[in-house]
Amino acid sequence: MKKILYIVLDGLGDLPIKELNNKTPLEAALTPNLDSLAQKGKTGIVYPVAKGIAPESDIAVISLLGYDARKYYTGRGPLEAFAEGLVIPDGNLALRVNFATCEPDGRTIKDRRVGRNLTTDEATFLAKEINSKVTLANATFEFKNTIGHRGVLVIRGMRSKLSGWITNTDPAYEREGVFGVALEKFENFVAESHPMPGFENSSEAKEAAHLLNEFTEKSHKVLNESAVNKKRIAENKLAANIILSRDAGDHLPKFPKIGSLYNIKFGSFVQMPVEKGIALLTGLDVIDVPSSSGHLDVDYAIWAKVALDIIKKYDGIYIHIKGPDEPAHDGDFNKKKEIIELIDKFFFADLLPKLDINNTILAVTADHSTVCAIKAHSGDPVPLLVSGGNIKPDGSLSFSEKAAKLGSIGELCGQDILPLLVKSAQE
Repeated sequence: MKKILYIVLDGLGDLPIKELNNKTPLEAALTPNLDSLAQKGKTGIVYPVAKGIAPESDIAVISLLGYDARKYYTGRGPLEAFAEGLVIPDGNLALRVNFATCEPDGRTIKDRRVGRNLTTDEATFLAKEINSKVTLANATFEFKNTIGHRGVLVIRGMRSKLSGWITNTDPAYEREGVFGVALEKFENFVAESHPMPGFENSSEAKEAAHLLNEFTEKSHKVLNESAVNKKRIAENKLAANIILSRDAGDHLPKFPKIGSLYNIKFGSFVQMPVEKGIALLTGLDVIDVPSSSGHLDVDYAIWAKVALDIIKKYDGIYIHIKGPDEPAHDGDFNKKKEIIELIDKFFFADLLPKLDINNTILAVTADHSTVCAIKAHSGDPVPLLVSGGNIKPDGSLSFSEKAAKLGSIGELCGQDILPLLVKSAQE
């Protein structure tokens, strides 16, 4: 059986941009290595979850790993909290959170990500203050910062179990059933959490929403008085003075392991807590890689070396690279284009010459489109290329959204990709 190298570039997809001569950042980027892979293989387009869904990364990654997200997903909160080592018995409330900045009224949001410059030391200090100074009336909690402005929150009720069927306080996301969905437009106010439709009479959902609102209010008061935030304000930086919460869940998903489904041993290199949680729960080994240096040319070259070393020990490796997503959320299409070029120049250029491509099936795709024009995820399809092994070229000329629509793979859902790769590796 051939090796499988499955690479997902976070938020890669986009729509044509006038300033880029009506090209997407991927189409405008100089990507000779990705283009060469496409020319030697096949391309197609993928709806990461399903048509009409603008997915968050969690349900997209679950789907890309071959699972039916509707069947297994229990919320982003449990996945990220589990990845951070927090204990989540059934009936605990787990949420993904952001440090954010609100105006003095405590309701109007100034910046959902604190200007993207909250340091780990600052976030860690703020988390300690919240854990030590906030007390909930009928619950205990654990709050933990993760990367940058991100964090997780687990609330444990004293009187009863809690239900995850509650709405978000983060207005940029809503819930469609258990799925979290990014909104293109939203009112920029801290929302009040309520039981979701159909759960209005659930005492466990009512209590969960009440406790989350209590936590939001009390943590806001602590953050406003924090010396960290007073120092940030003195330095003309935004204060991390409100916690926005979303994607609640009250138990962990129970995935059948990938190894048992496909009889393969998979490793993974992932950057974010949600992807780490999914990897651990689906039975993928999580490979430790050096911390980011802050210089992408250095990091991408290191990651290529890690991939080449590690693939010798596994049947396949799943690699998730965050790169293109963040500038797209900021609407910075030039930065997104630049990062795509850096991935091609320093990751793929270092990887491909040393990879035994004849005995490897290599796939590149994305978990969703993050559209610069709306600064949010969209339901648009993403490109897919599959190359290596015995795969015959289909005449694709480049790796891009436009070119992929003409490829012989056609149109897939994310859940279809891994079975296709396993089948190709066995041929």
